[in-house]
Amino acid sequence: MEEDPTFDPDLIHSIFKSVWSRMALERQRNDAADAMDNEAGPANATSKKNRPTSANSNALKLSCELLRLFITEAVQRAAAIAEAEGMTKIEPTHLERILPQLLLDF
Repeated sequence: MEEDPTFDPDLIHSIFKSVWSRMALERQRNDAADAMDNEAGPANATSKKNRPTSANSNALKLSCELLRLFITEAVQRAAAIAEAEGMTKIEPTHLERILPQLLLDF
């Protein structure tokens, strides 16, 4: 039995790490600004915010599968719109038209 192609878990993990790093830097900047505003300083320097974020392999596999399903559904819906308009190629406007309902469905 052949599996459907899916996204590489290492790639998804790299993307997640990039987003988490950016969010951590933003949080640090906001905390530094808050500390300057607050004379007492941060109440608890060892909060959960300072711990690194990680994902286990099952969570990454599930994220890959969800992303694959989301992209597949988006392409199928956009293709249906393009076909209804008599076109053989999906244009960005087709994706724009299906995106609101797709986001609500997922």
